Amino acid sequence: MDLGLKDRVYVVTGATRGLGNAAARELVADGAKVVVTGRDEQSVAQAAAALGPDVVGMAVDNADPQAPERLIATARERFGRFDGVLISVGGPPPGFVADNTDDQWQAAFESVFLGAVRLARGAAAELEEGGVVGFVLSGSVYEPIPGLTISNGLRPGLAGFAKSLADELGPRGIRVVGLLPGRVDTDRVRELDGLSADPEATRAAAESRIPLRRYGTPEEFGRTAAFLLSPAASYLTGVMLPVDGGVRHGF
Repeated sequence: MDLGLKDRVYVVTGATRGLGNAAARELVADGAKVVVTGRDEQSVAQAAAALGPDVVGMAVDNADPQAPERLIATARERFGRFDGVLISVGGPPPGFVADNTDDQWQAAFESVFLGAVRLARGAAAELEEGGVVGFVLSGSVYEPIPGLTISNGLRPGLAGFAKSLADELGPRGIRVVGLLPGRVDTDRVRELDGLSADPEATRAAAESRIPLRRYGTPEEFGRTAAFLLSPAASYLTGVMLPVDGGVRHGF
C-alpha cells in the first residue's frame, strides 16, 4: 500500500529515542523527510545521522515558546515544505499524588501540555489543506495508570484540546489525530517496570492483561503513526487511536 508519504515533510518532536524515534523511522522508510528534535544536542545529532540523509536534527525543548517557529522554518528551509507535526514528549516523572512536587507539575505542564499546545497552534497557522497535527498521548486518556499521577492529570486535557482543534481545523482540510500507546517495549516502559521490586514479574503480569499477551514493539507503533500522518488516512480526524494490543475494552 502506498501511503503517499514520498517527499512530504514532517516535524517529529522527542524523536531521539522511543516512540517518536520509531515514528520518524517509519516515515522516512516510506519516503518522507523529517525534522527530528530532542533536548540534548548530541543525542539529536546521533539520531538524525542514524535515520539517514532525509532527516535533519534540531536540539529544541518543547517548552521553548520559540520552538514552533524555529522547527517549521527549518522544515521549509531544508526541505521546501511543511506537511505536518507529530508532537511527542518524554513522559512526566512517575509518582503518586503525595510524591509529586509543585515543581514537577509545573515542569511537566510546560513541556507536556503547554508546549504541545504551542506546537499545535504554530503548525495550524502554517499548514495548508492536507496537513496534519498528531499527538502521542497515552492510554491514561481513558483510564488512569497507577503511579503516573502527573500523566493522568495532563494527558486527558491534551486529548480534549486535540478534539477541539480537529473541529476548528476540519473546514480547512487539516486533520488532527491522537495515538494512545499502551505497553510498548521502550526504555520508558522498561524504566517504569524497573521501579517495582520484581520487574520481570511486573512485566509478566502486565502482559497477562493484554489480549495479545505481549508488549508492542516500537516498530508497530511507528507504522501506525506513519499511517495516521499519511494521506492514506485522509478521512480520519479527531480520532484517539489506542495502540495497546487490545487493553482498552471500551468501544
